[in-house]
Amino acid sequence: MTFDTDILIAGGGLNGLSMALAARQGGFAVTLADPQPATARGDDGFDGRSYALAISSQRALDALGVWKGLDAVQPILGIKVTDGRAGEGPSPLMLVFDHAEIEEGPMGFMVEDRHLRPALLRAAEAAGVEQVEAGVEAFEADGSGVTVHLSDGTSRRARLLVGCDGKASRVASLSGIKRSGWGYGQTALVCAVSHAKPHEGVAHQFFMPPGPLAILPLSGNRSSIVWSEQEQRAAEIQAMDDEAYLGVLRPRFGSFLGDISLSGARFTYPLGLSLADRFIAPRVALVGDAAHVVHPIAGQGLNAGLKDVAALAEVLTDARRRGEDIAGPQVLERYAAWRRFDVAALAAATDAFNRLFSNDNPLLRAARDIGLGIANAVPVLRRGLIREAAGLTGDLPRLMRGRPL
Repeated sequence: MTFDTDILIAGGGLNGLSMALAARQGGFAVTLADPQPATARGDDGFDGRSYALAISSQRALDALGVWKGLDAVQPILGIKVTDGRAGEGPSPLMLVFDHAEIEEGPMGFMVEDRHLRPALLRAAEAAGVEQVEAGVEAFEADGSGVTVHLSDGTSRRARLLVGCDGKASRVASLSGIKRSGWGYGQTALVCAVSHAKPHEGVAHQFFMPPGPLAILPLSGNRSSIVWSEQEQRAAEIQAMDDEAYLGVLRPRFGSFLGDISLSGARFTYPLGLSLADRFIAPRVALVGDAAHVVHPIAGQGLNAGLKDVAALAEVLTDARRRGEDIAGPQVLERYAAWRRFDVAALAAATDAFNRLFSNDNPLLRAARDIGLGIANAVPVLRRGLIREAAGLTGDLPRLMRGRPL
């Protein structure tokens, strides 16, 4: 049986491009299919989207040859977790993380989408990844491979199909993989702001009754805002003009960084939990949002997707070196088993945190404030939480330890 490619990846976003680079490093021929042209996907216009990358994710991107080509990276040197109400300021009981408590350096890095996406595209082109401007229409899997029919009328014969095509994954749907989950009745309002005072590399997570507000440091005197509100209220806020929008944000943001102004576009997305019932099917593996979508309360969405990439690439590369069928059921089950518990734990933790903090129950408010204070007062517990936030715990794939495949 002849193959056009070893691995066909559906979806050319951040996870799809990272998967393509990792697979190329493992020695595989790779085709990446996305209906949107690469030039459009690599547009460097600033739309406010940014990502908090854990140390382990930074190491993976470095091992894939992407990190050194990134511009305007902002180290995260501290994190402050507080609870309170808009206009009243935070509770005096808070949890404070300092990067000096761990040996690895910054706890993570903030990277803007307009810098990360083009860097991945450049690296994919340099690595010889074939990119096709088409989506997956249908496919048939058999004992030796998978025949994928694309929207441009062509077909590709591959050993493995990887779905990196988002939470509405067509690959998952065509594979008969169902999803479980629920909405939170919340919408995330996302933007970037400029402010008068320097942020000193400190990220803030402020829990308020309608939902959390994350203030994440960007390069210069700018911060990325991920601000959760109840759906109806979020729609009302998003419909406001810029000055009215800022008028609502300012009491929530506070004055600790001086006056703020918008920097770039504003956009929204609904919040919910969505997990694929299975991460694999015959000759198919799911990665990133195609497999799991969690609340952004801990900023772990992209980090979890990159861990999927690193785990799948390692499993496939090791299988190839042993002479195994890279998309055989036993091989793909190794990937699913590796990621299943970690993803379930992340989903449970983000769901519990959101439910615990997104309310104004006085008993729960007192309990969570005391809990934050206790965690902050116990050095061993605090350092453990810092290492968890930095992505340094658990069974990490080689890429996430900074090692090549």
